Amino acid sequence: MSRWGGGCWAKPVKFVRRFLPRLAADPKETRRQRIFRRIRVGIVIVACLVTLQSVLMVLGAWRNDRQIERNMGVAAAEVLSAGPRRSTIEFVTPDRVTYRPELGVLYPSELETGMNIYVEYDVNDPDLVRVQHRNASLAIIPAGSTAVVGWLVAIAALFAVTAVERRVVRRQETRTAPA
Repeated sequence: MSRWGGGCWAKPVKFVRRFLPRLAADPKETRRQRIFRRIRVGIVIVACLVTLQSVLMVLGAWRNDRQIERNMGVAAAEVLSAGPRRSTIEFVTPDRVTYRPELGVLYPSELETGMNIYVEYDVNDPDLVRVQHRNASLAIIPAGSTAVVGWLVAIAALFAVTAVERRVVRRQETRTAPA
């Protein structure tokens, strides 16, 4: 049999199919099998939602960057408080209006309280601010790692569900086996 004809792929395909859920119910499916199938489907749906969230995070960052670039203003700012996910700043626009963006600054990594930085902001919406020379590419690694970790957890959960199902089947078979 050829290498690609199914001979060497039969076992891996069978192995993978054991853990991936069928979406449609089998007419011969027992109540217990239906419950385990639905649990598997739920796990895959949650993993897909985590992946979708990661994609949307990058798309949202990209959209914010495009919005800032359409009507860009640049200003000097002071970091009032710094954190890995959120940093608050204060900056003054050329028309001498002081802003403290409610949601902080985009791409706040490596900022420290008291730092003086330059920011780029949307002139039409000064609450939309990013650290100068930073962009959506900084969101790709956190989003990608979130998706990868989500799928690793999902795969582990699928293996665990399969192990529990096997244990339940073995226990049921030993109870119903004739003595």
